[in-house]
Amino acid sequence: MFATYLIGLREGLEATLVVSILVAFLVKSNRRSRLPHVWLGVGAAVALSVLFGWLIEYTSTSLLQTSESRELFDAVTSVVAVVFVTWMIFWMRKAARSIAGELRGKLSEALAVGAIAVTGMAFLAVIREGLETALIFYSAAKSTSGDTLRDAMLALVGGIVTAVVLGFLLYRSALKLNLSKFFTWTGALLILVAAGIFKYGVHDFQEAGVLPGLNNQAFDISSTLDPNAWYGTLLAGMFNITAAPTVLEMIAWVAYAVPVLVLFLRKPAAPARPAAPPAAPAAPPAATGDAATTPAAATTPTEPAAAEAPTTTATQRA
Repeated sequence: MFATYLIGLREGLEATLVVSILVAFLVKSNRRSRLPHVWLGVGAAVALSVLFGWLIEYTSTSLLQTSESRELFDAVTSVVAVVFVTWMIFWMRKAARSIAGELRGKLSEALAVGAIAVTGMAFLAVIREGLETALIFYSAAKSTSGDTLRDAMLALVGGIVTAVVLGFLLYRSALKLNLSKFFTWTGALLILVAAGIFKYGVHDFQEAGVLPGLNNQAFDISSTLDPNAWYGTLLAGMFNITAAPTVLEMIAWVAYAVPVLVLFLRKPAAPARPAAPPAAPAAPPAATGDAATTPAAATTPTEPAAAEAPTTTATQRA
């Protein structure tokens, strides 16, 4: 349940921050009349996301007739969900500093066009988060065998409600939250969740007969890791760590989790300082003898050295 709660919290807060940026821009620019169009776009995005999630579940349970086809469908959706999670956390780390300015610019352009453009812009700003949430939730819920769909849904809704409350408090300046650290910690946890989803997808490929080695276990620690104990349930529900995985499952888990975590937690390189401007050319020597002295050489002050020019450095948070 905690994995689906984390998905709802992370994706919900991203969507809430996007909506709060749009609302704050309209309020501060005295364009409150456009707020209903923003909420209409947000509502349409939420409705389509719910429909997309239902369609995935309906396809798996009703349209696919054989167990092999259902296992293959779950495996493919798991791999796609892992791709979305990986892209999302790295994109958010890169775009967090510029997303507010980009949203304001797009909303300004939409306001110049009309109400339909404002609704469409709000819809597009939220729909990505909604579709990602539906896909990742389905894969995470399937990979957690101990939780029922009802429990997973309640955990997801709880995460989204928590995100909405946090977003509202941030908007009203009633709460201060270090978003950089928040997205870093939740991003690292989501990488481990994605590693578990990827492991589950590999297992489904094995059960569908696409990949070999279904009966080749890497180890069996069932006597130590009791799946019915609270810690066994937590590890299985959060990271899909099981007592008797196959060799290929463990290879997939490690091959994804280790390099992605290293890349994500690595501190971004500081931007290079701009090159110093070239020094001003030296004045020509004064003429000797009867020749006249050059006026520019005599009256023009010397240019300041490049080292004396003030420099600014950008401070970046990890």
